[in-house]
Amino acid sequence: MRIVRGKLKSRRIQVPKGFSSRPTTDYAKEGLFNVLDNLIDFDGLRVLDLCSGTGNISLEFASGDAEKIVSVDNNFACVNYLNKIAKELKVDHQISVFRSDIFAFLEKSIDKFDLVFCDAPYDFKLHADVINKVYERNLLLEDGHVIIEHGKQTNLQFVEGYLYTKNYGGVQFSFFQR
Repeated sequence: MRIVRGKLKSRRIQVPKGFSSRPTTDYAKEGLFNVLDNLIDFDGLRVLDLCSGTGNISLEFASGDAEKIVSVDNNFACVNYLNKIAKELKVDHQISVFRSDIFAFLEKSIDKFDLVFCDAPYDFKLHADVINKVYERNLLLEDGHVIIEHGKQTNLQFVEGYLYTKNYGGVQFSFFQR
């Protein structure tokens, strides 16, 4: 895993062998952040990273100087790993990591975000529910976006606020704005 942009660009992060989480590929991540560079201003950005896994996306946002990144994962090993890496890279002041079910977290959250990113397992059948819960709880700031990473088998074009889907090999990112 490599950080592709920002102040930590080219830093390689070693994920422990046998780690249960699948990091977003460097190719897909580069494509995503090229789109984001033209879509949002990273200065002062507030990000919610759901199913953060290795923290790959959270670290990318921290490298781009996002102000606040809230990373949520239900896996104890993922939470510990991201806390450790964020501290090693000296971005722990930007990243807050929580161990929680994402729906429980969304239900309790009172923060608002410029961007909500969710990289749930590709066989996750509740992508639309995540988007709808973000809308229902009013967790987006004005002009905020939701981005869902998913596989080709998932079609989210019917969900409220759908803008477009970008495809990078077997990785797709669907963009939403309410």
